[in-house]
Amino acid sequence: MASLKELKDRIKSVKSTQKITKAKQMVAAAKLRKAQAAAEAARPYGERLAAVMGSLAAKVGKSESAPKLLAGTGADQRHLLVVVNTDKGLCGGLNANIVKEAKAQAKKLLAEGKDVTFYLVGKKGRAPIKRDFEKLIGKGYDTSAVRNIGFEEAEAIAAELIEMFDAGAFDVAHLVYPIFQSALAQEPTTVQLIPVPAPEVAEESGAVVEYEPDEEAILAELAPRYVKTQIFGALLEREASEQGASMTAMDNATRNAGELIDKLTIQYNRSRQAAITTELIEIIAGAEAL
Repeated sequence: MASLKELKDRIKSVKSTQKITKAKQMVAAAKLRKAQAAAEAARPYGERLAAVMGSLAAKVGKSESAPKLLAGTGADQRHLLVVVNTDKGLCGGLNANIVKEAKAQAKKLLAEGKDVTFYLVGKKGRAPIKRDFEKLIGKGYDTSAVRNIGFEEAEAIAAELIEMFDAGAFDVAHLVYPIFQSALAQEPTTVQLIPVPAPEVAEESGAVVEYEPDEEAILAELAPRYVKTQIFGALLEREASEQGASMTAMDNATRNAGELIDKLTIQYNRSRQAAITTELIEIIAGAEAL
């Protein structure tokens, strides 16, 4: 049985931990508002750009003049998984769920006889993926030194991916990232990034749209921008998901610390009362003996 001093020290230690988790929770809550607003503000632009891409792609189809980013290489053998994880921990099961989604996609492709390579963004996903697919990890992008994720990082990642695609490093690239739904829910998802998928176009409204210059020229300009926008959106969703998951995890940790403190306090009081009772019995017994 633990001594009074050991119980007292442990209570003090848990209280110190509780202060840290409470502070982390408040910081995450403050950052969440800004990150959530940024992620939600970027979604309409991405959706509208996808609609424009779909309209243009429907006109161009798979013609020889279509940009390579839209038409693809004509093959479907080499696949690149671009996995977007966080750089910091203390955010519950967020990174574990992203890694689980990435591993599931990799195993599915490998079972189909495809070649798979990982492109990792963020530090937290590297170790768990490396344990199972060490030989499949290729290039990556380090965002650990970036204080505020912006479009500049998305451009750098997109430029490297497009350069790899033009060099024939892969045929298809998939983007694995979390979608922020709420502080309690962040849904890992996988979307095709390269070649740019042609979204389904809504039913014709009867209006005739003419593009200047021609559709091929516009697509050649919009396709790289679409890739950048998708990556930028994924980075913003990651930031919001990280803060939401961190706030929830730290709130749970703070509550658990409070419960543990209560239990230890009760145990301490009982042990202290037992020690006092024992001392009284010894004093009375000694007095009677005299």
